[in-house]
Formats: sequence, C-alpha cells, structure tokens
Amino acid sequence: MIQSKMKWQFTYNENVEGFEVQQGLTPLTQQMLEKRGIVEPDAVEQFLNPSIDYLHDPFLMEGMEKAIERVKTAIHREESILVFGDYDADGVSSTTLMIEALREAGAYCDFYIPNRFTEGYGPNEEAFLFAKDSGYSVIITVDTGIAAIHEAEVAKQLGIDLILTDHHEVQEVLPDAYSIIHPKTSSRYPFQELAGVGVAFKFAEALLGRFPKDYLDLVVIGTIADLVPLQGENRVLASMGLAAISRSKRPGVLALREVCGIEGEMNEETIGFTIGPRMNAVGRLQDATPAVELLLSNEREEAQQIASFINQINQERQKIVAEIAKEAEELLSSRSEDLENVIVVAKEGWNPGVLGIVASKLVRQFDRPAIVLGIDPEKGEAKGSARSIDAFDLFANCMEVRDRFLHFGGHAQAAGMTLEVEKIDELRTALNDLAEQKLTEDDYQQVLDIEATLELDDISIKQIEEIDQLRPFGMGNPKPLFHLKHTPKELRLIGSKKNHLKLQFQKEQSRVDGIAFGMGDVYPHLTPSDSLEVVGELGINEWNGRKNLQIMVKDLRVNDWQLFDLRGSKHVEKKLVIPANEHYAAVSFQGEVNAPHNIPVYPPEEFTEGNMIDGLLLLDLPERISQLEELLSRVSVSKVFACYRLEESTFLKTWPTRDHFKWFYGMLLKRKEFNLRQEGEQLAKRKGWDHSMVEFISKVFFELEFVRIKDGIVTINSKPSQKDLTESTLYKEREERLYMEQTLYYSTYKELKEWFNIYLNQSSKHSKEEVVNGL
Repeated sequence: MIQSKMKWQFTYNENVEGFEVQQGLTPLTQQMLEKRGIVEPDAVEQFLNPSIDYLHDPFLMEGMEKAIERVKTAIHREESILVFGDYDADGVSSTTLMIEALREAGAYCDFYIPNRFTEGYGPNEEAFLFAKDSGYSVIITVDTGIAAIHEAEVAKQLGIDLILTDHHEVQEVLPDAYSIIHPKTSSRYPFQELAGVGVAFKFAEALLGRFPKDYLDLVVIGTIADLVPLQGENRVLASMGLAAISRSKRPGVLALREVCGIEGEMNEETIGFTIGPRMNAVGRLQDATPAVELLLSNEREEAQQIASFINQINQERQKIVAEIAKEAEELLSSRSEDLENVIVVAKEGWNPGVLGIVASKLVRQFDRPAIVLGIDPEKGEAKGSARSIDAFDLFANCMEVRDRFLHFGGHAQAAGMTLEVEKIDELRTALNDLAEQKLTEDDYQQVLDIEATLELDDISIKQIEEIDQLRPFGMGNPKPLFHLKHTPKELRLIGSKKNHLKLQFQKEQSRVDGIAFGMGDVYPHLTPSDSLEVVGELGINEWNGRKNLQIMVKDLRVNDWQLFDLRGSKHVEKKLVIPANEHYAAVSFQGEVNAPHNIPVYPPEEFTEGNMIDGLLLLDLPERISQLEELLSRVSVSKVFACYRLEESTFLKTWPTRDHFKWFYGMLLKRKEFNLRQEGEQLAKRKGWDHSMVEFISKVFFELEFVRIKDGIVTINSKPSQKDLTESTLYKEREERLYMEQTLYYSTYKELKEWFNIYLNQSSKHSKEEVVNGL
C-alpha cells in the first residue's frame, strides 16, 4: 500500500449520460462544464467561444467618466501626466498599456515605477514630490494605489489630481483621490475580478472610444501572470490575448520569444511559466523600468538587447531563490518544536524581491501558509511576502492582526508586508493561534480536485482536443485532473538522475503513457501486480510525427496490499527500502535468523490478533503451511516481503507415485529382504531414483506396518495391516512439505499473490480450492 501525498477530492457527478447533448460535446466535457456552473446553452456558447460581445461597458465603472474627462482636459491643456505603476508583470504590462493609450490620445506622459528596495510597494510621498517638481499635474496609478491613504492627501496638498486604477483588495478606508476606478468599488460593474492590466485596458477603451485590440498582447501578460480568476471578462481577455500575443509583431514580444525559445502558438503555460517570470524578475532584483522599456520599444535591436538582459536577470533570480529557500528550510529544521501551523521565517540579507517565490516553495513543500521576511537591521524592520493554502485566507486573517504591520496588502492567497523586527514573534504567535482555531488537519493537505475517473478506452485524441476547448486554464478554471486505475504494463526510472517515473498503461488497443516527474523515490515501493491509481493532466505527446496519449502524474497511490517477491535473493538488504514513519517487522519460523536494516525479528506466536504492520518480512519457510496461514489471519499488513530461501528442496526430489510403492513392495515379496545400507544406492541408480526416495518408501511401509526394519534390513511383515498410504504421518508430512514449497517457493508471482489474498482477506478471483488445484 502506498499513500497519496495529497488529498484526492472526487466531486464529480458520475451520471454523465443524463446530460442533454449540446454542440456535439461528449458527456465528459459537458460534465466538466456543469462543474464550472456552465449549464445553459447560452452560457456554454459564451464559455467555449469567448468574444468581444461578452465584455462590459467601461463606463459602468464608477469614476471612469470623471477620470476620462480629466485626462482629456489635460491633453487639451498640454498638461503632463505621470503613470505610476508596479514592479510585477501585471504592473509592468499595465504601465505599458496605459502609456501607449495616453500617447495615442495625444497626451504628454511618462511612467514611474518605484524601486522595491528603496521605496517599497505602491505610491509614496517622495515620488509624488518628484512628480510635482517635474511638472506633472495628473498622476494615474495602475495596478496599485487602493491603500494609498496618506499619498492621496499628499497629492491634494501638492495640487496634483490623483486617478487610482487598481484591483487589489479594498481596505476599510478609501483614499481621497480625484477618481477611483476599481471593479470592487463599482456596484454597477458586473465583473469584479479584473487584473490591474484589465482595469487599465478598460480605461484605454473609454479614453480612445474604441475596442483597443492592439493592446490585447499586453492584457494577457498581466491577466495570466497575476493569477486572477480566468472567468467572465478575464476569460475573454486572456483567450483573445493569447491569440494576439501569438501573432504579435511587437518588437519586445518577438525578442522575448527569441530568448525564451518559444515557437508556435502561445498558451497560458507559456505566459505563466516563461514570459511572466521574466517580466517579474527585473523588479524583484532591481528597478523594473527595463521591462516596461522592452514592451514599449519600437526597435528590434534595442528590444533584443533588453530581452537578453532580462533573461540574465531571471537566471540570477533563480539562483538567489534556490539559496534562500535552502536557508529557510535549514531554519525550520533547526527548530526543535513541531512544524508551525503558519510558517514565519526571517533572516538578514535575504532579497525582499524574491521572497514571494520562496514562500510559494515552502507552501508546496510543507502544505502550510508561509511568510518569508528579509530583515533590515539598520531600520529595525522586516519586509517580505506571504503565500497561503486554500483553507487560510491570508488577507482576512492578517487584517485581524493588522496592528502588527507597518504596511500590509494583498489577496486571499498572497500578500506583502512590512513590520518591526520585534513584532515578528508576535505575528508568528498570533497567526498560529488563528490557524489553530480555524483549520483542521485535513486543511493542511494539498487538495487535488478530480474531474472524473476514466477507463483507458475513454481517452482519445479527440476527447483531449475537446477538453482543450476549455482553455485557457488557470485560477477559477483549473486545468482538469483525471483519475486512472490500472496495472502498468511498463514501469521504469528515467532522467539523468533516475528521479522520474515512466509508466505505460495498456488495455487491448488503448494505451496511455505516464510521466511522474520527481517521483522516482516511489519506484522501489511498487510491484508488478499493483493496481496503480494516478491523478494527472491529460495531454498529447507528439514525437517524430506520432501522437501519443499521455498523463502527467501529479500524485499516485496503491490502495491494496502489496507482495514483494524476493524469494531466493541474496541481496535483500539492497532491494529493501523502508519509508519513513512505517513500521516493519520480520517473522522467523525456524529462529536464529537476522533481518536486514536491523528490523526486529519475532517468532510467529508473538504476533497477536489485530497487530497492524506496514511491512512484514517472511525470513524463512514454516514447517507446515498452516503456521503461515494462522499468522496471516491474525495480523493486518500492508506489504508482505517474501525473503525466504530454500537450502534443501523436497519439490526438486523425485516424488514417489503409487507405482513406485507397488514396485518396491513387489520386489520385497520376491527377495524376502532388502539391505538399505548396502543395496539402496545401487537400486536408486538402476531405477533412476533419488537415494532418499528408497529410504522414504521404506520408512512409510514401516510406519504402516507393511515391513520390519532392523539394522538396515527391510523384511516383509507376515501379517501386514490394511492401510492406505495417506494414513502414514510421514507420507502426509512430505506431501504437505511438497505443497508448501510448490505454493510458497516455486509458484509464479501471480499464483503466490492469489494465495496470500485468501489469508489476508483480500479479494481474489479464485477460491482456495481452485488455487490449490492450479498449483
């Protein structure tokens, strides 16, 4: 038995045949749509075919009309406008889009992105003073500003009209700005989950008086990279944006494709795992200005130079993340107490720009909310980022302890904060207390939400292509995970470090390949007969013009007991890998036998009713098979290791038939006596028997009182008893020994597994009688 590392959540409706067929979709696809709350024909059409027709009027947002009028006035008066952005991918793409829209409208404008390390997140007083001194009369924030209470007051005092466009969580008090454009402060606006760049796109549409499709390649970057729900308007913008960025002629996009090695169509994974991280990397390590300059560039050569520089920054970022993550893990392991409900780690010298990524790594590794802080000893402050698990709303819980922070903001699953160093322990205690009150043990286990359990012949290229109509996948529309249960035809390790698992499932003509990255450690714990359950993402692997069905495994398990066949092996210790936290025990029927890895060895009688053992090693064979039967009926075991060897085999010796006994008795009748010591060897050679068989037949006859044996001389009993061979204890013992060896040692793996199934109360295709006769 192998436990899954994650919690498998089966939430689907198995009655897929009950769906009314729509648009030629398979029942499986319709089931997936229903799970997403998409049932009505119009909703299905809107979801599968995102269109500009499903977007909302930007003027439904409160503050939009006032803001647009102010910008148009500024353009007419030739006032200078400053776009104040953020240093992540959403902020960079928002800034670029707003600058291009303003320039198209005829504005004099420039952008400003604060330095993460010297200014921190969001608008700040010094930047606004700089804007005033530089002649700006209007500031438009993008992807930031909803928490800038003080800065809004500063802007008013300076005579600057501050227009806030943002999408982050709204706090108790709103800034007193000239205008606030935010979906969540607009009761009339139907969709509240736009990314920062989505809000900027709406602003551009309102300003230009047209649908600015030429900015869709920018919208998709921030929308996908910022992990907003890909539903409603976000789905339309992301879907149309992916098509736009795939054919974009923007020099910055082309240069990024080149340095990233992207060919063909882009999808949400291209943005999320390739483009987005590079856009984020610059602002994490230094000023994010080059990322905006890349997207604004009109020169191919300039764009290539900036893209190459950004790619180098990203490589440096990866190295720094790995180093800090290792140090954070060492800090956690050095603590003697149990793992916290909420991880809070802090250290001097940690780069604040990458701590969100480190926090994400800790969440994945430990299944705990994680806050990672870099300490500035000169200021006496700690600044960092947090990431969370589904069950723990970071924003809501941190707002309950808001007094511990100097600055705080974010979402349910991600947040940034600054606090005094002496408040770190207070924060750790407070959040751990909240988690203790609100979370259960199950909440700390990562959940895999399973769309459906499939048979191999349910999977086809057509079905996978139909599932792909639900793209783009992301928050609110997760990439579907499917459950398969089958015994692999092939199972092997791959990769230069042999740390990945390659599987192959086959049923008649249906075949699905499986790859389980990073799961090579499971290989020693799998057996040839395991009914392996896997959960993963379905896909199509194209190689040399051939398309193969594939499942990318996220987790696996074996729910049945397992038999590990190490019979006759001289290298049991090398082949036996004991998982942490599992209880193994060994049994010896003969005594005086040592087990590998110092596993404790017990005689069979010490295993009492109800003993629960993860792994049971059988070190030797019993005298009678019933001894093992009795042992197995008493214990509950997940894994059985058949480690016994056979030094002297009864099975390999010739077993005397009734004809052998009849011939030997007839020979005695003729000769009257037979000298076992002098003639036994000669007789065995002449008849082609084993010498032990001659002795065995003689002893059986003696036990049945057919003959007398004295000083090795066998003579006929004048008055023999009327008994059958099976009445001989010696005959029955040998018969039982033969059956035991045949059953436990010389059987095939399948036969041995079926025999154990009976006595471990597991399901079996055969009854006990059928198994015995088969052997």
